[in-house]
Amino acid sequence: MGRAAIRTAVALATAMAAVSAAGAARAGIADGVVRIGVLNDGTGPYADLSGPASVEAAKLAAEDFASMAGAATPPFKVEILYADHQNKADVGAEIVRRWVDVNGVGAVVDVPNTAVALAVNEVLRGKDRAFLASSVASSDLTGPKCASTTVQWTFDTWALAHGTGSAITRDGGESWFFITADYAFGQALERDTSEVVKANGGRVLGSVRHPLNTADFSSYLLQAQASQAKVIGFANAGADATNAIKQAAEFGLAQGDRRLAGLLMFLTDVHSLGLQAAQGLLLTEAFYWDLDDATRAWSKRFAERVGGGRMPTMNHAGVYSSVLAYLRAVASVRSDSGVAVVDAMKRAPIEDKLFGGTVTVRADGRAVHPMYLFQVKRPEESKGAWDYYRLVATIPADEAFRPLDQGGCPLVAAKR
Repeated sequence: MGRAAIRTAVALATAMAAVSAAGAARAGIADGVVRIGVLNDGTGPYADLSGPASVEAAKLAAEDFASMAGAATPPFKVEILYADHQNKADVGAEIVRRWVDVNGVGAVVDVPNTAVALAVNEVLRGKDRAFLASSVASSDLTGPKCASTTVQWTFDTWALAHGTGSAITRDGGESWFFITADYAFGQALERDTSEVVKANGGRVLGSVRHPLNTADFSSYLLQAQASQAKVIGFANAGADATNAIKQAAEFGLAQGDRRLAGLLMFLTDVHSLGLQAAQGLLLTEAFYWDLDDATRAWSKRFAERVGGGRMPTMNHAGVYSSVLAYLRAVASVRSDSGVAVVDAMKRAPIEDKLFGGTVTVRADGRAVHPMYLFQVKRPEESKGAWDYYRLVATIPADEAFRPLDQGGCPLVAAKR
């Protein structure tokens, strides 16, 4: 990707966190400006669940940081940059290198698409800049690929598998067939869910993998049907997940005792499917706009910013919360060094109104908070627009994510 193409891909949005840059510059921020790059899929299958709306979430965080910053907080300016990684690891990595080397970016946030995220993780590790992996699914990012510059904020494949996979297997879904996105995210989600199914006494009868951005799932669905599995697990996301589930309903696959399991579903996916098609689906999420007074209040602000009454996904909430926590940490250490800032985020619990009140960041970079098992409402249960979920269970923070000693993160081994 050439320089002209990168310039075209990157749009600059600015939010002021304070008026004086000089104090911050003396404190270890190169020019008194903290720059955060929002990197995601702007037009492809993951655009609705992150996309340009994530920029608004990041800007809200910068504005709220400015309003919270008191006289004791070193003032600095915050700039939010945006680019579309096109779901290509090489494109994402090159954008991030340019952001750091030319634009002075201190952190990158969002990055749905595990293959892109793993590439970005290595770039930022090498350049001592923070990676706020708020929309990255693979649990490998806090396992063998963990880095001292990375925080995985919102969810991961281990949490999704243990939330949805455990609930369905224990409720009689003892045989599974997976339809899986054929790249790192889908493979990790299938792997983690398979382990959960087997641990709960279930069986995996087979799987089939499809390319990103698939339109026709008929051949994959026929293989799933032929397996006679009681559960068809969709280890994909975004438009791939909604297309697959819609077509499964048209094939009549959700009949009798067979269930469809969306292993990574977002609010926007349910909105796209409609309640008639999505009703009854069990799914695991880290955030829901209508969960409590705090989530409702923030989601109203978000909806006003993006327009159309659209409610946020957990990815949008994750961008906001991780950026706000990052800016507080930058202020505390007076530096945008990735290692220093992430270390500050790990030192003490983080107050967070969107993710259960308190978030802690472990040695492996995993942000720990409650997760929630939801069931999609029937059409007659919904009271209005975006009223889609019924809370089935709250998964406590100490149970929601993989135990620290089981991930294989070198940072954890080094601390022992």
